[in-house]
Amino acid sequence: MTDQRTVVVSGATRGLGRALVKLLVSLGHTVIGCGRSQSKVLELSREPGNPHRFDPVDVSDWSQVEKWSADVVQQFGPPDLLVNNAGIINRNAALWEVSEDEFSAVMAVNVNGTANVIRGFVPAMIDRGGGIIVNMSSGWGRSTSPEVAPYCASKWAVEGLTRALSQELPPGLAAVAVNPGVIDTELLRSCWGDGAASLPTPEIWAERAVPFLLDLSVSDNGKSLSVS
Repeated sequence: MTDQRTVVVSGATRGLGRALVKLLVSLGHTVIGCGRSQSKVLELSREPGNPHRFDPVDVSDWSQVEKWSADVVQQFGPPDLLVNNAGIINRNAALWEVSEDEFSAVMAVNVNGTANVIRGFVPAMIDRGGGIIVNMSSGWGRSTSPEVAPYCASKWAVEGLTRALSQELPPGLAAVAVNPGVIDTELLRSCWGDGAASLPTPEIWAERAVPFLLDLSVSDNGKSLSVS
């Protein structure tokens, strides 16, 4: 796609999100992003400059998302592409060894955070009559492995949430669950350790992912896709 888009990316300060931001900016798209770490947001903000915008936001906190999304829509209008990328994973452990706080934190970011960002931006997208919502899933949103049960549960929830959302959206919009694939990220290294080093970097992944995401259309509504 050659037309210039306004793209919102949560979890924009590291890993896949940061790689997406860098490539989207280089292609001339306007990118708005958020991350929980204020220092990382400031670091990211120095690179692309205007007209892009990056803010410290904890997506699991609706009050923060509500204010951020309202400010963004007022400044830029509704996004053409909304990428729910923010996510965390539990430490490797059997489910019964995962504390209530850790389990709840994974759900709060991966599931509640996705719903909060949708709640913040999708009404304006509906009012405009168009836009694509991408909810980042995982291979572990379609399969399971031991010691990552909370993460699996959260990504299976994202898959179901996305499919239900796709049935609620009016014509002109689409919701798509996207499995990014297996990438050498900080998140994956927390599970695989140095075994992740042989995998593609986020920057290499973004070269495939950005055209893939920009090519999504209303015909993809409700699909579970993978970056290939």
